[in-house]
Amino acid sequence: MAEKKSILLRLSPKMWEEISKWAEDEFRSVNGQIEYLISEALRKRNKSEHVSEAEQTAEDESKD
Repeated sequence: MAEKKSILLRLSPKMWEEISKWAEDEFRSVNGQIEYLISEALRKRNKSEHVSEAEQTAEDESKD
């Protein structure tokens, strides 16, 4: 497995509290919850990029 990068992340106390509660609900550590949230955001971003590319391709093909 590739080595993970460490980063310093500053969160407001309120945000920490919310993430902590959410992590507890899903049986994760706060760090694990933050990793999960970032992974999901990246997955959704990549999915929407592929959808946008497919839409552009369909648009280009309809112009022919």
